[in-house]
Amino acid sequence: MSGEIVFEMKAITKVFPGIKALDRVSFTARAGEVHALAGENGAGKSTLMKVLSGVYQAEEGAIFLRGKQVAFYHPLESLAQGVSVIYQEFSLLPDRTVAQNIFLGREPVRRWGFLDAERMRRETQKVLALFGDRHRFGPDTLVGDLDVAQQQMVEIAKALSLNAKVIVMDEPTAALNDTECELLFQLVDDLRGQGRSIVYITHRMREIRRLADRVTVIKDGKVTASFDEVPETSRIIEAMVGRDIGHFYPEPAAKDDIGAAVLTVRGGGNSRLFDIDLDLHAGQITGFAGVQGAGRTALALALFGAEPFETGEVSVEGRRVTLTNPRQAAQAGIAMLPGDRKAEGLVLMQSVRDNGMLSVRAFSRALGHPDKSPIATLDQMDKAFDAFDLRAASYEVEIQSLSGGNQQKAIVARWLSLDPKLLIFVEPTRGIDVNTKAGIYAQMRKLAQNGAAVMAISSDLPEVLGISDRVLVMSDGKIVAEFGHGASEAEVMHAATEAHLGLEAS
Repeated sequence: MSGEIVFEMKAITKVFPGIKALDRVSFTARAGEVHALAGENGAGKSTLMKVLSGVYQAEEGAIFLRGKQVAFYHPLESLAQGVSVIYQEFSLLPDRTVAQNIFLGREPVRRWGFLDAERMRRETQKVLALFGDRHRFGPDTLVGDLDVAQQQMVEIAKALSLNAKVIVMDEPTAALNDTECELLFQLVDDLRGQGRSIVYITHRMREIRRLADRVTVIKDGKVTASFDEVPETSRIIEAMVGRDIGHFYPEPAAKDDIGAAVLTVRGGGNSRLFDIDLDLHAGQITGFAGVQGAGRTALALALFGAEPFETGEVSVEGRRVTLTNPRQAAQAGIAMLPGDRKAEGLVLMQSVRDNGMLSVRAFSRALGHPDKSPIATLDQMDKAFDAFDLRAASYEVEIQSLSGGNQQKAIVARWLSLDPKLLIFVEPTRGIDVNTKAGIYAQMRKLAQNGAAVMAISSDLPEVLGISDRVLVMSDGKIVAEFGHGASEAEVMHAATEAHLGLEAS
């Protein structure tokens, strides 16, 4: 069965008013393989899969499922034929059980039309058994009590209960930590071993290297490259952005470009951090690496006053400061881009412009110069967005309608407008495309060149190594090692894991 073509899309063209979203795109998927679909935001990846699943209908082209031409006019039609799409935004009801979610809309009934709840539980347990002991929840667990990784497992279980032969995963790791990602990878390996066809949409090169058997790249609605085996990362990225990526990461700071310490911590500690001694310098990007739970995000939150230090001293430009809330951090010239931009960084139902101006006005007051903000008018806010090439139909649309990359640009633009002394980036490029990543990196370097200190925390270790002038490794709430620019992944991970294992053994 392995290698047999499960579905084939030939010369698919899809047109929306004013834009050709797909231009004669062809794509195939085989049984027992993971076919990665890569491309920037707006390249057409999700549109192609929506054509496959019947959300959209193509103007031109044909779809063949197991050799037979098909036309789907509703997602239920494709589901009935074994095609299941798992989107970033889950379609789960938090107040229903796992079993109720899996059988939503197709609940089994007994004689006289009564719901057969026992059969639902029994069938759900059979599907969950396919995950081995990884799921750690049962048919009667409320979905609202599950973490993101477990909810994703419920979505996969729903597809398996329908006996899906094709499972499309759209950016499945966007909200997962490292441990949860590895669990997902193991599940994908299992599904491939069962002979299912997996279409895996992702921006992350690490995931492509880890999972993919083949790779197809789409740019501006056209296929720019197809690889029958995973090539060098640079070839995939170049196909995605349409240009050489030799300067993907900015040049590191020269020694003479690094100034005095902007922020100093001595003996900092709280329930999650211990004996933190730290200097963050003007002109320098300091990256933080470590395994999940090492304390990197806890350190960012402490510096921003959200989870304050309980012991130790903090100084900004030589002056001791108190950081017990974000307002005090802002007054000290510290800004932070949160890791979860939707939950912590944006008011999703307000406009792009309002999201910029609300934060700017609030923190300009905190900084003590409400009338001297670099962004004082709507027109200036628009120019700040324009400088980032923020793409939206207008800045009056709700910010939730923008792609993840453009949402991140909006957050970076508004913080840079405040001219901070220290800017903390937590997962700065999570869920955004390669070209936008390069733009964010360039802005981080520009900020450092203008005299600010930059702190970067990312679960993507190659990113940390690529953008940082130095890397600090954390483990169990402590800083345990320091590396200069050019350190290898192996060196950094060895320091992170050895310290963690050493602490566990002691």
